[in-house]
Amino acid sequence: MSRRAVLWVAFALVHVAVAVFGFVLPNEPMGDIYRVYEPWSLQALDGRGIVGITEAWVYPQLALVPMVLAHAFAWIAGYEVGWAILITLCDAVAFAMLVGRARSTGRRVGAWYWLAFIAMLGPVGMYRLDGITVPLALAGSLWLVGRPWIGSALLAVATWIKVWPAAIILAAVIAVRRRLAVVASAAIVSAAIIAVVVAAGGGAHVFGFVMDQTGRGLQLEAPVSSYYLWRAVAHIPGSQVYYDSNLLTFQVTGPDVDQLIAVMTPLLALAVLAVAGVGAYKAWRGASFAALFPPLSLGLVLAFILFNKVGSPQYMTWLAAPLVVALVIDRHRWWKPATLGLAIALLTFIVYPLTYWGVLSLLPFPVALLTIRNVLLAVLFVWVVVRLSHARIHPHVHARNLARRSRVAAG
Repeated sequence: MSRRAVLWVAFALVHVAVAVFGFVLPNEPMGDIYRVYEPWSLQALDGRGIVGITEAWVYPQLALVPMVLAHAFAWIAGYEVGWAILITLCDAVAFAMLVGRARSTGRRVGAWYWLAFIAMLGPVGMYRLDGITVPLALAGSLWLVGRPWIGSALLAVATWIKVWPAAIILAAVIAVRRRLAVVASAAIVSAAIIAVVVAAGGGAHVFGFVMDQTGRGLQLEAPVSSYYLWRAVAHIPGSQVYYDSNLLTFQVTGPDVDQLIAVMTPLLALAVLAVAGVGAYKAWRGASFAALFPPLSLGLVLAFILFNKVGSPQYMTWLAAPLVVALVIDRHRWWKPATLGLAIALLTFIVYPLTYWGVLSLLPFPVALLTIRNVLLAVLFVWVVVRLSHARIHPHVHARNLARRSRVAAG
């Protein structure tokens, strides 16, 4: 059997196993599919209103598209299975692009890593909207150098499904030499989507998902919530876990929580700007795409996770795209952080769905596992920022850039 055939057999086995896990594991890891995705899509199909158009919505408007598309496969065995099939098909397209003829060792390593990550993260990576955005982000990242218009367009589409791929677009604007193509392509896609939304009567809700995020509390799993979570475990008065019925998430509260909530969004923006600033400086000094893009994209994605008030377990699937690309480019330098990424995925799987009831019951051991997962995220963030700050620069490229700017300034 050829290397490519082995990879595709492994792809099928991993996706079937993860899909089945969604039905048999505790705490309903595919609950969002039938609780919110299916009702939202049926509401639109039945003409009873379109979320993001006729009413404010927690997601960007394009997020409704995969929810509706999943109905095309629902006849097979229900909407949940239809969703799993849709995710598998999207992964298959990106996987085919990644593997190619399986002649590149880097691409084979990246493919095996992606399968391992999917398996270790478990069903939450498949049965959430994020599962649609990861193959789009991966394909877009792989196309940024050779086909920046297409790569940026895919990343823009992914961003209008779930916001996090904007981090990779920002990394691309900094690291890709043809940055004008990246910016123009993303702008054209975004303008087209906004125009359609406005034409459909949803102008008032175009950026409703942004306002929704700024008004959220501290989700249980977010790294910033660890302080209040451990206070609740210790039964310290004033700190507790509660269920937000509007957002369908468990959150934490405690002393001065409102002040912390207020500062988190500016802190997230500052973290993103700081990482982007280091990347921009390295790009200005002549760092190559291969040296700059992997740590910059991963650093920005990690900033989106670490400094976020929301810490849903499916957020960990965001790590897959930049880590796979990093392994494709330089597997020898990236195997250690990639291994750390797998540990983060596995711990997330153990916490949710396997021991999630223990977390909600404030049992010390599962809460400790969640805390360790969050600490590992911080460790990976520190590693990648250090790596970014040491990205190799090319003085002759820097000199050429200075000369070009001087000519432009001189007219």
